[in-house]
Amino acid sequence: MTVPARAPRVQRIMQKDLQEAVNLDFTEEKEYWNSYKLSDKTTLKIKLILQRVKRLKKWDTDGTPLYYVTTSNIVRVVNVPEELKPKPKDRSFKPV
Repeated sequence: MTVPARAPRVQRIMQKDLQEAVNLDFTEEKEYWNSYKLSDKTTLKIKLILQRVKRLKKWDTDGTPLYYVTTSNIVRVVNVPEELKPKPKDRSFKPV
């Protein structure tokens, strides 16, 4: 009989934890674009940008410190098939 694996214990982060956290500076080492081919043949390119890092005064069960991060996602849509693009509309006014 096999024992089912336990889900990792989730630690709740409270406002107090964020107030007591240590703000950390960082330098960008590498930033990559992740590229995804969609079923409609469009390509999405997505990059995660780190904005802020805080080290909490909490630790994982193995002793690893917990970090709170703020990020932004940059999304580019490329290689859109022509059949997905709308046709140009007629102008309702004529240029002067």
